[in-house]
Amino acid sequence: MARRLEGKRVAITGPRRSEELGKLVENMGGIPLYRPAQGTVLLDDLDLRNGLVSWVSQPPAWSIFTTGMGIDALFETAEDMGVAQDWWDILRDSCIAARGYKTVNVLKKRQLTPLVRDDDGSTEGLIRGLAEYDFHGKDVILQLHGDPAPKLVSWLEAQGASCRQILPYRHIAPPREDLDLLLADLTEGLLDAVTFTSGPQVRFLMEHAADQGKSDALMEALRGPVIAVAVGKVTAQGLFEAGVPRVVAPREERMGSMMVELARYYAGETEPLTGERKPAPGGNDRE
Repeated sequence: MARRLEGKRVAITGPRRSEELGKLVENMGGIPLYRPAQGTVLLDDLDLRNGLVSWVSQPPAWSIFTTGMGIDALFETAEDMGVAQDWWDILRDSCIAARGYKTVNVLKKRQLTPLVRDDDGSTEGLIRGLAEYDFHGKDVILQLHGDPAPKLVSWLEAQGASCRQILPYRHIAPPREDLDLLLADLTEGLLDAVTFTSGPQVRFLMEHAADQGKSDALMEALRGPVIAVAVGKVTAQGLFEAGVPRVVAPREERMGSMMVELARYYAGETEPLTGERKPAPGGNDRE
């Protein structure tokens, strides 16, 4: 399988570990093109500090975490504020829920075990786990993952919970010229595949195509010569929701597995997923 991407031009849209992924494409015989569709992740320091003050001064009944990266950012800020031990004590005494195996692992490294976790790496899976508990009149703090989570917040509020949200970091769009280049490569038939490792990359590309009046041309490319590749279930679902009809995605969320699955697709050993045939349960995607 080492050379099954022979000659394939693969766009890499993620900003994190892009060189590592590009080297993997090269080792499999492909040609990586670095086309970032997501800018630098920015910490919102003031909001983060205010959120921790609220967390410590008004401890919630439930603490819900959605990324390991967010937990680490919160603990680093708590250490800087001198409240890390107080915050850890509060978490230990509260009910904890977590989305994704990476989030669970980061919690466990800090001797914190979630009472509830998702069953498939998705927000829907987390809601299924939370549904066993009574949230009426309960105070909940939700750590977001770079974007809002309206479905989860709406569900919690519908159960009678009071929900506070904290956003340790947020995603920004890349420079316009980067999106121009990616969109041109896609619509002009210069790519064989385009990889996505997070939902914001999908969103920024789709929004840019709409602004340029090229949404139809983009979808035509993704229905025809270019195959969309997702690192995991959450990103694949975001592509389906954006209207992409077929996606190659691995069972387990790993960049290496993503490229192996793409190679298997070109070898005729697997079929792409569609909106009707969802990805199998797996881990949460990179944020």
